[in-house]
Amino acid sequence: MSPSNRAQPGRRPGRRPQGPRGPGAKGSTKPADPARLAAFEVLKAVRVDEAYANLVLPHVLGRLGLEGRDAAFATELASGTLRQQGTYDAVLAACIDRPLAKVEAKVLDVLRLGAHQVLSMRVPDHAAISTSVDLTRSKVGQGPAGFVNAVLRKLTRKSLDEWVAEVAPARERDHDGWASVAFSHPRWVVERLAEAVGRDQVDALLEADNAPPSVTLVARPGRATVAELGGTPTPYSPFGVTLDSGSPAGIVAVAEGRAGVQDEGSQLVAIALAEAGADRPEGRTESWLDLCAGPGGKSALLAALAAQQGALLVANERQPHRAGLVLANLTDRSTGTQVDGVAGVVAGDGTTPPFKDATFDRVLVDAPCTGLGALRRRPEARWRRATADLDVLVDLQRSLLDRAIDLTRPGGVVLYATCSPVLTETKGVVESVLEGRSDVTLEPISGTAGEVPDSAGPLPGTVQLWPHRHGTDAMFLALLRRTPE
Repeated sequence: MSPSNRAQPGRRPGRRPQGPRGPGAKGSTKPADPARLAAFEVLKAVRVDEAYANLVLPHVLGRLGLEGRDAAFATELASGTLRQQGTYDAVLAACIDRPLAKVEAKVLDVLRLGAHQVLSMRVPDHAAISTSVDLTRSKVGQGPAGFVNAVLRKLTRKSLDEWVAEVAPARERDHDGWASVAFSHPRWVVERLAEAVGRDQVDALLEADNAPPSVTLVARPGRATVAELGGTPTPYSPFGVTLDSGSPAGIVAVAEGRAGVQDEGSQLVAIALAEAGADRPEGRTESWLDLCAGPGGKSALLAALAAQQGALLVANERQPHRAGLVLANLTDRSTGTQVDGVAGVVAGDGTTPPFKDATFDRVLVDAPCTGLGALRRRPEARWRRATADLDVLVDLQRSLLDRAIDLTRPGGVVLYATCSPVLTETKGVVESVLEGRSDVTLEPISGTAGEVPDSAGPLPGTVQLWPHRHGTDAMFLALLRRTPE
């Protein structure tokens, strides 16, 4: 049974009957449904604390003791509401006689949750409305309950498609405006993604951004095998599987840190650096660097690959608390010691790192970016970013890539990666650095990542992955070689 059907009358153990007063009746003291309360608390944490839903959700579920269908329902309700927030806000604005900015934030959170149930989940209208009213009374107060009841009743009069047709611009006249409402992306994001993927494919990309991603695991080679993880092998990474069901926490290799949750695109980034052709240094161990390592997923895979090649990885992360997460990912949980292939973890600014020039043979720059390639996993990122962020991020990306080249020995390689397909963060950064230096060349990515079909990037030899084509985050990969002396 689908988790969303749990809201139907009589389906949930412990559900109190409505009684003769009915949903929304004045004076009702019915407590908030725990699953909906969990979703409400996630939205509040995202709004107030700028939390990431996928990180805060497990803590909320654990604190409220939600498991199974209830946990799945809360997860879809919170994540789906965040993904579709732009669409729901446009619809709610048509149902409310004042600007949404004038609606109390907590009440608007409840209305968005109610809209998702009414318009996008298989929840009966009366159940969606009554539980939203109960939630309002519990977390906001008696006063706004009638307002929530009236707005959501108005919302039930039309389907989602009918509402979009009413509140969005005409598709033929203003495609980007229509897509912004229909697919719940800020207009500027629609424009930037269309520039990157092409207008003939942008609708498919936006739709893929709103599809809940599968849970993908990585078996860190030499420490775990794909067979241990169960699930279905990923089509491109030889170390990945997608879970068919169940929680990663129940898999022994994951619990022991020998495997982890990691998108297939991120796996391909680490694999691409490890497989890049490079002259083996004579008489010494090859040295690798992950310049922007936090929280450490790619570092963990890189360390395993480095160990198989007799190399050592240094992981650098600017923020000390994130460096701690990297260290945890690179620690053998059974012995408390660093895993094979690790030389150390350093907390340092990647633009002014504590390393000598020409120290490393391979360097990964997984640069901070807008994150617009991972909106399936972090739906709230689309509402937090603005065009002004691009200038700041692009300057940082150029600086990190430029410094990474300095740290690479002649003949060594740098892999520049972003979890964003936006051209100013991908093509623009690489071209800018290449134009400013005479000691580096762009080389085609070969091997596993280079063989992914239909993944040609915006520059020759680069790779651009896409959610709608490959089922991965929209990772960009470019390989640069420091010119031998």
